[in-house]
Amino acid sequence: MFQSLVDVSRKNLFASPMFSQARCETAQPTIPEVTLTESAPPQLTEARQIVAAATPEEVSCEFGSTKYYALCGFGGILSCGITHTAIVPLDLVKCRIQVDPAKYKGIFTGFNLTVKEEGFRALGKGWAPTAIGYSMQGLCKFGFYEIFKVLYGNLIGEEKSYLYRTSLYLAASASAEFFADIALAPMEACKVRIQTQPGFANTLREAFPKIWKHEGASGFYKGLPPLWLRQIPYTMMKFACFERTVEALYKHVVPKPRSECTKPEQLIVTFVAGYIAGVFCAVVSHPADTVVSKLNQDKGSTAIAAAKKLGMAGLWKGLFARIIMIGTLTALQWFIYDSVKVYFRMPRPPPPEMPESLKRKLEAKEN
Repeated sequence: MFQSLVDVSRKNLFASPMFSQARCETAQPTIPEVTLTESAPPQLTEARQIVAAATPEEVSCEFGSTKYYALCGFGGILSCGITHTAIVPLDLVKCRIQVDPAKYKGIFTGFNLTVKEEGFRALGKGWAPTAIGYSMQGLCKFGFYEIFKVLYGNLIGEEKSYLYRTSLYLAASASAEFFADIALAPMEACKVRIQTQPGFANTLREAFPKIWKHEGASGFYKGLPPLWLRQIPYTMMKFACFERTVEALYKHVVPKPRSECTKPEQLIVTFVAGYIAGVFCAVVSHPADTVVSKLNQDKGSTAIAAAKKLGMAGLWKGLFARIIMIGTLTALQWFIYDSVKVYFRMPRPPPPEMPESLKRKLEAKEN
C-alpha cells in the first residue's frame, strides 16, 4: 500500500507545480577552465571561491521520492516515540484524573498520591507500550501525511491547492491518522490498563498476554472508534494549525523571509508554531481522550456508556494537565521532526505562495 501511494503521488497526471519534485542534483554554475600560473591574478581564485560558496546546499533526496517519505516516517518515529515516552508520568496522572476524579482531584494531588501509594517507580508505568505504540503511530502519521498532502495536491491542481490549502492539510492529516490509530490501538489499550487498573499488570509483558487471553483481538481494538474520535480531530488541528501558523509567523512576525533565516531561527519558528497548535489540539480532542481512558478501564463498556457515566463535567476533567502535556508535546514533536529534515538535508519547501497563474487571473478580474 505504501509503495503504491508513493507511485501515485509521483506519477499523477494532474501533477501540480506547487508540490512538484525537487531534484537532489543542484545546478552547478558553469565556470570556464583557466590554467593558473604563478603570475595569475589572485582575484580569479577569490572569484572561484565566492561562486562555490554561493552554490545552493545539496539535498539528500528528491521531494516525493520513496527515500523522502521513508525519512519522514523515521522523523515521525523519533518525534512521537521520544516525546510521548518522556511525559509518561504526566500522562499517567492525567489518565487517573479522568477515570477516578474523586480520588485524583488534580495534577499535584495525583502525583502525590501515586508516589505515596506506589513509589516513584510507579510514575513510569506504561512506558514500554507508550514507546512502541506512539513510535508506530508517528511513522504512519507523518509519513502518510506527506504522501496524502502531495497526492491530494496533485489531484486538485496548483491553484486550488493554494486557495484551499487549509482543507488540503485537514484532509491529508485525517487520512494519515486513520491508519496511524490502527497501529497505535493495541499498545494504547495495554498502556491505559497498566496505568489505571490496579493489580492488572505492571509491564507490557504482563498486560498483552492477559488481554489476548481474556478478550482476544477485540480487546486491543475496542477502543479504536473513540481513539479515532480523539486522534483524528487532534491531528487535523495539529497539522492544519501548524502549517497556517508557520505561514502567519513568517508573514507577520518574523522580520525576514524564511530563505534568509538560519536553520536555528527556522527551528525556533517551528517550535513556537507547534506549541500554538498544541493548545488548540488539546481542547479539541480532550472529551474523546477522557472516553478512551474510561473505556479501557471498564471492561465490557461502550463509548456511549462511558460518556454517559462521565457526564458533561467529567468529560473535561484533566483538561489543564492535557493542555500542558499536549502543548509541550506538539511543540517538541514538530521541533524534532523538522530537525530530522535539517539533519538529513531533506527538501523543506517554504510556506506556499500564490501561483503566478492565479495572480494573473485575479489581476484580470480587477481590470
